[in-house]
Amino acid sequence: MTTKEVIAQGGIEKIGLKGSFLKLTLPNGEKKILEKDIPEHTVGVEFILNTLINPEYGAIKSLEEINAVGHRMVHGGERFSESVLLNKEVLEAFTACNDLAPLHNPANLKGVNAVSAILPDIPQVGVFDTAFHQTMPDYAYMYAIPYELYEKYAVRRYGFHGTSHRYVSKRVCEYLGITPEGKKIITCHIGNGGSIAAIKDGKCMDTTMGLTPLEGLMMGTRSGDIDAGAVTFIMEKEGLNTTGVSNLLNKKSGVLGVSGVSSDMRELDAACKAGNPKAILAEKMYYYRIKKYIGAYAAALGGVDIVLFTGGVGENQSLCREEVCKGLEFMGIEIDKSVNDKIHGDEAVISTPASKVKVVVIPTDEELLIASDTMDILKK
Repeated sequence: MTTKEVIAQGGIEKIGLKGSFLKLTLPNGEKKILEKDIPEHTVGVEFILNTLINPEYGAIKSLEEINAVGHRMVHGGERFSESVLLNKEVLEAFTACNDLAPLHNPANLKGVNAVSAILPDIPQVGVFDTAFHQTMPDYAYMYAIPYELYEKYAVRRYGFHGTSHRYVSKRVCEYLGITPEGKKIITCHIGNGGSIAAIKDGKCMDTTMGLTPLEGLMMGTRSGDIDAGAVTFIMEKEGLNTTGVSNLLNKKSGVLGVSGVSSDMRELDAACKAGNPKAILAEKMYYYRIKKYIGAYAAALGGVDIVLFTGGVGENQSLCREEVCKGLEFMGIEIDKSVNDKIHGDEAVISTPASKVKVVVIPTDEELLIASDTMDILKK
């Protein structure tokens, strides 16, 4: 941790399915696929730990070298505004948020329980995706619905990608040699899932995702903002129940739904170059929504000093950054096209020296932040 050097990196895919495997990146950059039947999470965690001490691929000699485990936890509701040591009480409060993130929270818990089963004496830390956004003022996080629905079910905006927004908003200040105090930053986490945050003095003031990760930007397969009246209209016409409409808006909409091509921006780009009209429309919609929210958040913050791009698309797709910033010259945003075209996954300032607003690319590193938080909590 002192040098922040990555000594092992990987992840398991297809848990509970045929052909499950562990994808491992070795320190020299070489990738290895280790296939194994992984029916559930405990077997997966055990496989990861055994790989870490494997004589050929391992990074450590014994499991006793592991001092702690940090977990990305998706939905902490209103209870968690910072990372915490996981104990019985914390896990009960986290489980109570399952309704708010039914796909993610139970899976997060399986990971925690699997580590507990294998390494029972190791402290574990939870880093919550929603925590960074807990500084939003009530007028930003409340929905204009009967107040008792907030009191009964905690229906409000929570926001996600908080670990990423927190990391990049802090890192950009280090990179530019400035302090977060007095700075107005708009962070754009653009990937298959996307969200934007308005950050003032290092604190989140607003963010595009809502009660769930469905609201806000147009995404790979998610619709983003849509009139609730359009939702009930579609339900009636298509004979959909709540599960059906959730499936439609979360898995069949967004870039995939409009283009009919793919949820992957690289494949969409290829279809646009081939002249596919629906792909061209999807790409225009995608960029337009990002631009619109940058303008809205500049108004909400009373100006902007830094616009930051991160996430798979934000870091690697120069066309996205160029199209989003086009037309924002009135705000003092001026991109250096020759610099922007060269940047793929590197830290860089892509605005011109004359630009009043700094436009910066900062690759996100949620794993590093989780590890840092875990270490900080252990020291306490």
